[in-house]
Amino acid sequence: MLKEKLKKYKIILASGSPRRQQFFKDLDLDFEIRLKDIEEIYPPELKATEITDYLAELKANAFEGELKENEILVTSDTIVWHQNKALGKPKNAEEAFAMIKSMSNATHDVITSVCFKTADSSTLLHDITKVTFNDLSDEAILYYIENYKPYDKAGAYGIQEWFGFMAVAKVEGSYTNVMGLPTAKVYEFLTTLV
Repeated sequence: MLKEKLKKYKIILASGSPRRQQFFKDLDLDFEIRLKDIEEIYPPELKATEITDYLAELKANAFEGELKENEILVTSDTIVWHQNKALGKPKNAEEAFAMIKSMSNATHDVITSVCFKTADSSTLLHDITKVTFNDLSDEAILYYIENYKPYDKAGAYGIQEWFGFMAVAKVEGSYTNVMGLPTAKVYEFLTTLV
């Protein structure tokens, strides 16, 4: 449906995330992947959506001056926001354990920002999903880290894996947002472009 409307455009997904790439396939969109190595550093005073907005835009700005008239670039960034701090991707098992342990028996926000950039415009949107974890045993957390190695995931967990099935008590908002892309919002925005 949307694929037909977008056929005179070329969608470029600037993400190495297999989950985001799969979402674009599942939305039945034709796209190509273009990656740039971006150092994801943001000013320390930024909070919550300011961080993901900044990083999604930073990734898009790396393509400044390179986009053709009919190209739509899509970049995004996801963080877990908990206890007034951002939980990005853990560097090691200790960090992953500390992150998950801090979210046990509590509610955190998963925030994803998406930037749509064309040759002459740039639009940002973001989505926030509240996720509540059950009370988690150290044994379950260690088992997950050892067997699933969640080092490429914000907040050290994937909701679509064993951990999500076992640990998540409640999700308020977009489920796909927790996996890294608020698909309904992305689809809706792309329909406004045509």
